[in-house]
Amino acid sequence: MDQEKSDVWMDWLLQHRHGDDPQLKKRFLDDVAQIADRVLDGARLSAGMTLADIGTGDGLVALRAIDRIGPSLKVVMTDISAPLLDYVQTVATARGVRDQCTFLQRSADAMPGMADNSVDAVTTRAVVTYVADKPAALREFHRVLRPGGYLSMAEPILRDDALEVCALRKLIDSGDGASEDPFFPLLLRWRSALYPDTEEKLRQFAPTNFGERDLVRYAIDAGFNDIHLEFHVDVRNEDRRPPWEAFINASPHPLAPTLSKVLEEQFTSEERSFFEQRLRAIYEQSSRFNIDRIAWMTARKPA
Repeated sequence: MDQEKSDVWMDWLLQHRHGDDPQLKKRFLDDVAQIADRVLDGARLSAGMTLADIGTGDGLVALRAIDRIGPSLKVVMTDISAPLLDYVQTVATARGVRDQCTFLQRSADAMPGMADNSVDAVTTRAVVTYVADKPAALREFHRVLRPGGYLSMAEPILRDDALEVCALRKLIDSGDGASEDPFFPLLLRWRSALYPDTEEKLRQFAPTNFGERDLVRYAIDAGFNDIHLEFHVDVRNEDRRPPWEAFINASPHPLAPTLSKVLEEQFTSEERSFFEQRLRAIYEQSSRFNIDRIAWMTARKPA
């Protein structure tokens, strides 16, 4: 990947979320395609409409919307990442739908250049989670929607992951037996590079400063009605464990470094050798499962 033409958002979407492993990549793409389809179901699109896909990323939701509705659909794709917007423009051009698309480099909580009451639907997929001022984002979605338009969102909820790291911090700081085993302080060093390790930090970090119920409150305060939220927790055992190389070169969210990067930058060579040996044994011998926590929300701007 050309590092001069990438950033953390592009690196994660195209590489780090699956550790650049082909089989794991296919699994991820299959999963997010299902998420995108459900988001589009909630947007209630029809011919001749205009969709604003906020935080479009690799363009998955927007391009699937065009596939569904056809040439009459107009799509505004926004993202804070210039490299991702360049990437999705290339994809749209290759697919022959560039003329249906408008590309804007914008943060979800401030979208100058998008007129009031200008779009029929707003979609997000793993976007608001990374916005520090989430109420402002919901107000912007409400502003650009036409009366009667729908908002449809799917947002990962990462607070529980951070609370687990906070609990590990408290356990080690308490002087319990965990602090006597050198593995656990090193485990905390790695995990606290991914998620906050204190409740104060948790409240300051955008991906963990909210829960699913907060999204409802933000939508109400922004002026939406017909709000429906479902919070899904899916625990899935995996028959095939990804290779160790994929595991250490993957990260759980765009703002988290990979394990390999943490080991390189925050561990001495002796610590790395010890920790990697212990962790790899645990990884390869234990049953692997994933926990996904997703908030699905739809809302409508009053007609």
